[in-house]
Amino acid sequence: MTQTAPAAPKSESPAEDQGETLGSFTWFLIKLALAVLIFRSFVFSPFSIPSESMLPRLMNGDYLIAAKWPYGFSSHSLPFSIPLIPGRILANEPERGDVVIFKHPVDGMDYIKRAIALPGETVELRDGQVLLNGERVRRERIADFVVAVSPNTGCAWGGIRERRMGEGERCRYARFRETLPSGRSYEVLDFGRTPQDDFGPMIVPEGHLFVLGDNRDNSQDSRFPPTPGGGVGLVPQENLVGRATMLMWSTDGSAEWLLPWTWFTAARWHRIGDGL
Repeated sequence: MTQTAPAAPKSESPAEDQGETLGSFTWFLIKLALAVLIFRSFVFSPFSIPSESMLPRLMNGDYLIAAKWPYGFSSHSLPFSIPLIPGRILANEPERGDVVIFKHPVDGMDYIKRAIALPGETVELRDGQVLLNGERVRRERIADFVVAVSPNTGCAWGGIRERRMGEGERCRYARFRETLPSGRSYEVLDFGRTPQDDFGPMIVPEGHLFVLGDNRDNSQDSRFPPTPGGGVGLVPQENLVGRATMLMWSTDGSAEWLLPWTWFTAARWHRIGDGL
């Protein structure tokens, strides 16, 4: 009996191969985008520092990583504050001294300040010194803060310009260490006597925070009424985005895109990787 040889399998056409490859790549991009979205929304997200209000700890030109989970999640956790999360879930209150990132109550821009007083606490400032529940927060003078003047770091009115041979221009500020009742401490700058050195007393209402910039005389914070691009007033906790965690990059602003070597000479290498 004569056997018929099996027919050879049909090979897919080049167009079908190309379609499958394109479909697989598109699906890979979708999964990658979803993974990045989830990571940025619920784990860590990058933020940049655009001002000097948090000197001496944070400088203009710093890029930091913020932890997104410590205070819970809301629509502000999502890119562009997409309204997909109703209210706030897994909510937690910041601790005094946390460096918090939040949405400005009026213009919705990202701001970064230090949480000083929590709901139910009485806060005031007298001669630039913070009082919590009637008790003065311990404050001591320490060595001056000296920073190099660069394209993104100037010398404000409270600083003293100086120049040393081979070091370029620098700016010197009076620096203090504040220590909260919990024992947590941080450094602040003080330019001298200003109107905002006296504030309150005020009782922080439920669901809000009283925040200050570490650069006390160069910060629009809870001492000022909320205005677009200006003061923030009392910050609603529902506006919290995350807690500043670590510096991942810092630049003095002197880099030029067309000169690749300046990307490295402009970096503040000694700051990269610092915890906050």
